Amino acid sequence: MNLTKDSIWILLRKVTIPASTGSLFMTFYNLVDTYFAGKISPEALAAVAKSWPITFIALAISIGIQAGTQALISNSIGAKENKEASLYVAQSITFAIITSIFVTLFGLNFSEFLLKIMGSTNESVILTREYLDIIFFGSIIILVQLSLNGTLAAQGDTKSYRNILIISFFLNIILNPLFIFGYGVIPGFGIAGLAISTLIAQAVGVFYLIYKVYCCKLKKFLYFECFVPKINFLFNILKQSVPIMFTMLMIMFGIFNIFYFVGQFGELATAGYGTAVRIEQVLLLPVIGLNTAVLSIAGQNYGAKHFNRIKEVYGKALTFGSGFMVIAGIIIYFSSSFVISLFTNDLEVIKSGALYLQVAALIGPIYPVFFITSALFQAVKLPILSLYMTIIRLTLIPFLSLWYVINIKEGEYQDIFYTIMATNWLMGIAVLSFIPFFLRKKLKMSFKQLFVF
Repeated sequence: MNLTKDSIWILLRKVTIPASTGSLFMTFYNLVDTYFAGKISPEALAAVAKSWPITFIALAISIGIQAGTQALISNSIGAKENKEASLYVAQSITFAIITSIFVTLFGLNFSEFLLKIMGSTNESVILTREYLDIIFFGSIIILVQLSLNGTLAAQGDTKSYRNILIISFFLNIILNPLFIFGYGVIPGFGIAGLAISTLIAQAVGVFYLIYKVYCCKLKKFLYFECFVPKINFLFNILKQSVPIMFTMLMIMFGIFNIFYFVGQFGELATAGYGTAVRIEQVLLLPVIGLNTAVLSIAGQNYGAKHFNRIKEVYGKALTFGSGFMVIAGIIIYFSSSFVISLFTNDLEVIKSGALYLQVAALIGPIYPVFFITSALFQAVKLPILSLYMTIIRLTLIPFLSLWYVINIKEGEYQDIFYTIMATNWLMGIAVLSFIPFFLRKKLKMSFKQLFVF
């Protein structure tokens, strides 16, 4: 693929479909974990649900490194600076290894505090930490894996990561029951077995992606000394990655915020919402794929100074993403109870989860605005704007709104989600109103040019 010359629609298809397929199997992977957690006990299901905002910390930092790597390498390739791109490949891996040490220390020392804020009992904290501690010990695997994926995605290769996510999914089906319940000489680890299975599958992925990076064109300038820390390159990666890390952490905070209010309605409500959120990820698969595609395509074209193509990829990705979410939302709205019932027989959990899915279906069409706009900001080296957008959308406005609805107006469980729906739509309209002015200033284009495709 030539990301600076090929048809935008063709590039969106070639990059988005493998990325979305990979995300589909990542979601299936999480749903398998949810399924086996439900087989252990309803308490284990709630524990996995509550662990998600905390494990999201490691994922947020990993995604920040991936996005920073992807933006810097794609800009360098677009500017035909392959030696510089190769240095970013090596320094990104070095950066991931250093950062993983801090992630592990944070997770091991603060997870209990965060769980208690979410309203977990002492028994629930002990159960959840059996899972969380293992995940944080293996955070280096997760961070390095996404760093390597950022290198490949910057070149338009989303197939390699797709392949490893498919392999990991099937590995997870085998490894989960093996380590949860035990077999032969392998003892049953219970909920800790979910974490052990995850790290084994992720480790397989790291070795595969190392091989794929070794085979890419940037290998020509990739030497051992490139991995020695270089302050200027590490600073550039830090500068590009940190806003995205904090953006993702703000997303985590937003989820944590919702779990806080949902938790006031009991453990079963938490289990239902946590299960529904994982199912909601299926709806967002093409949008996540479009995010990867827009970042890669717009990043290379920004480096090559092909500004018309940046505007074009943004508009077409947004059109496709919102159209898909309308169709997907209709399907999930009418099948919400059935889908939740696949994971649990508890009627209260089913009712709680189905209610959220129905509201999520109504929010869906505005979600692509946030994902694709964030990718655009990253591609033009202004990731700080993604952070501002996320702080307003997922932390400041929702917290104040939910606090008012639940504590002042004494709202019910469902009012949490109706409030989220209202704040997302208002914010989405505001972002769409801002983008033409942003593109006009950043890309030096007239308003007339902005709306011609």
